Amino acid sequence: MDASARGRRPNQRLFDGRLEKRLATSVPVYLASLADPRDRERTVTENVSPHGARVISKRSWRSGEKVFITPLTGEFPQVGNVIYCMPVGERFCVGVEFPTRAVKWDSA
Repeated sequence: MDASARGRRPNQRLFDGRLEKRLATSVPVYLASLADPRDRERTVTENVSPHGARVISKRSWRSGEKVFITPLTGEFPQVGNVIYCMPVGERFCVGVEFPTRAVKWDSA
């Protein structure tokens, strides 16, 4: 258990409303729709947590859409749910949640 979680009760949220702390790190990943996993884009994360990530994308995604994220650092591919998608300049920031399994992120 990390130091930030030791002093909290289970399910006690951080000040920003999250259950888990985000780590600002750039992890190279492939991002694809579960409907067409062969049409993938190589991109990076902006921040990560054991059950989520904020990913940069070239295209807009719909909330609730299923995505396939494959970290290029050796971790197994993950199926996630798009929680939000916000335009930032000519790109999009996509919030993805991994509800079924914790991800061990290693930055490259």
